[in-house]
Amino acid sequence: MRFRAKIVDLACLNHFSRIVNTIAKLAKTCVLRLTVCKLYFILSDKVANGGASMWCELSQGNFFDEFQMEGAAAEHNEIYLELVPENLSRALKTAQNAKAVKIKLTNKHCPCLRVAVELPSLSSSSRIVTHDIPVGVIPRRMWNDFREPSVPDFDVSIYLPVLKTMKSVVERMKNLSNFIVIEANLNGEMNLKIETDLVSVTTHFKDLGNPPWASEDGCPSSAQGRDLESMTEACIDIKKLLQLLAGQQVNPTKALCNIVHKRVVHFILLHEEVSLQYFIPAVA
Repeated sequence: MRFRAKIVDLACLNHFSRIVNTIAKLAKTCVLRLTVCKLYFILSDKVANGGASMWCELSQGNFFDEFQMEGAAAEHNEIYLELVPENLSRALKTAQNAKAVKIKLTNKHCPCLRVAVELPSLSSSSRIVTHDIPVGVIPRRMWNDFREPSVPDFDVSIYLPVLKTMKSVVERMKNLSNFIVIEANLNGEMNLKIETDLVSVTTHFKDLGNPPWASEDGCPSSAQGRDLESMTEACIDIKKLLQLLAGQQVNPTKALCNIVHKRVVHFILLHEEVSLQYFIPAVA
């Protein structure tokens, strides 16, 4: 297995760094999947066990000036690495005004992603700072555990309000409860609610709009034909929601959420060449 890549463009480098920083806020460890055209950051805590899961997809051509890889085998030309995204985020922070960054898979004492940051210097020779980030190579037999999660057959899909606004609302609610109810309908309305023995607080959003979804086979999803006013809800861990909102540095051009009644909330954030999906299971 071989992998090496290089970023020269500073804007691309800073954008990539912001994405990794967002991932680091959402996952202590994650899987980096490399293919010829794309990179994926994957967190697959089983939603059934109450863990959130994440799927972030980037086109490598939009970030890297050079990108070469050879996977585990010709017919399985992919590489799956387990890593701590915070380590990668820290390494990229040293590269904010770098001339170039090279990333390479090495194996001296253990498998590592070597991040070599070429910094501008006053003399003609440049300074190079290297970071070795330990990774675990995931064997081929386990790859199926990291397939793209399927979009659940949701009851409601709705565009999210401005994420900064939503974040400030959720931050205030976090001091009052560990859980938050998200409810929405097909009329572009969404409510964020907390209810405790002492207090009940609801924030209403309206005119958000509902995406024009149809299910994969062209038939409308189960959301079609429902009463537009009736609310679908899910109660989720408020900290997991805040992690998503507070860690947001991708500045999505589109952000939406799908709710499966009392089962799961599925967030999708889209920004040109990046898509981030995040699943938070409902608590009973």
